[in-house]
Amino acid sequence: MAGPTTALVLMGGGARAAYQVGVLKGIAAIMRELAPARRALPFSVICGTSAGAINATAVACRADDFQAGIADLVQVWEGFHADQVFRADSLGIMAVGSRWLTALSLGWALRRAPRSLFDCSPLAELLRRAMDLDRLERIFRTGMLHALSITALSYSSGQHVTFYQGAQPIQPWVRTQRIARQVRLSVEHLLASSAIPFLFPAVPLELDGHLEYFGDGSMRQIAPLSPPIHLGASRILVIGAAHAQYGVDSSGEPAPGYPSLAQIGGQALASVFLDGLSADVERLNHINNVLRYVADADLSGSGWRPVEVLVIAPSQRIEPIAARHIKCLPVPVRAILRGLGAADAPGAAFASYLLFESEYTRELIALGEADTFAQRDKVELWLGGPKAVAPGASGGAPPAMAAD
Repeated sequence: MAGPTTALVLMGGGARAAYQVGVLKGIAAIMRELAPARRALPFSVICGTSAGAINATAVACRADDFQAGIADLVQVWEGFHADQVFRADSLGIMAVGSRWLTALSLGWALRRAPRSLFDCSPLAELLRRAMDLDRLERIFRTGMLHALSITALSYSSGQHVTFYQGAQPIQPWVRTQRIARQVRLSVEHLLASSAIPFLFPAVPLELDGHLEYFGDGSMRQIAPLSPPIHLGASRILVIGAAHAQYGVDSSGEPAPGYPSLAQIGGQALASVFLDGLSADVERLNHINNVLRYVADADLSGSGWRPVEVLVIAPSQRIEPIAARHIKCLPVPVRAILRGLGAADAPGAAFASYLLFESEYTRELIALGEADTFAQRDKVELWLGGPKAVAPGASGGAPPAMAAD
């Protein structure tokens, strides 16, 4: 296992999280070449948000055999179909659609308003069947993993909550609109963190002795690098989900005419999933630069320390890839997307988060693996030693300032 300060951060992005799996596949391949006998996890802290929380937990549960764990994860994502995540059959889509239609026209007649556009009970069943969360306790006891964190947003209070489980008691942190709680992680935490707003239903979780309803952890996530730093990381590998310096994807020429609901929704989801990372990395870079100028000063006891960050993000725009594969979605889902304007290129950004189909996920996995090998020198240094990141690509911050 790597030293106790090396962290892996997996961001949100719905079906785009297949890219993360490709990066992890590339890392596993590089590790096999560098150290064929090594099986243990190369990270001691793992943090995930949204779909990244599911991938993070899958990796953590197999910390004793990183290679086998990644192989299993690749197999799942390469065989994905939308009906494993949400009800994509005609009956299921019609049932939800009729409830929404009734709510919009005769809301007073409904005993219970519709809660989301899709029914994600298939995802809950998949996670309960595939995730052996009981292994986490054994993994922590052996010292193979220091901590695992999952972040979600409370609709009830507006608090951004990081739930974490560790090998030993870890001091929780409190910041403005952001708190952390040490808990025993469950499938419900994964469902809450990955509940895309409007698309998937909120999930009730216990917090400080009472129930609150939670949704996707990417919402209002202004400091995605905060959890790993609070959990002790001094080196962080982040796998992003957006092209071009972790910013919002652009499809090139502006689409003519009035924007469709899908175009508006795509921008809204981009602001949820993609905007926080670049700002937080910039903050870390600025603070690291300051620390270099005061390198001779005595900072012991101040809490200030450098934090190296390596970000691997898609080298291509995801939208054109999604546009090529919208036809792979089940007919009822395509009908909804067509009504929203997401069945053509301008609306592909919206569809890219819902395209849980193997043709799409396999292409993203291949892209992630290729991007990892394109940065092979950095990745090898990162796996082999602390001086992994070229000047200007690293960030540093004190445990609190990294988040704040």
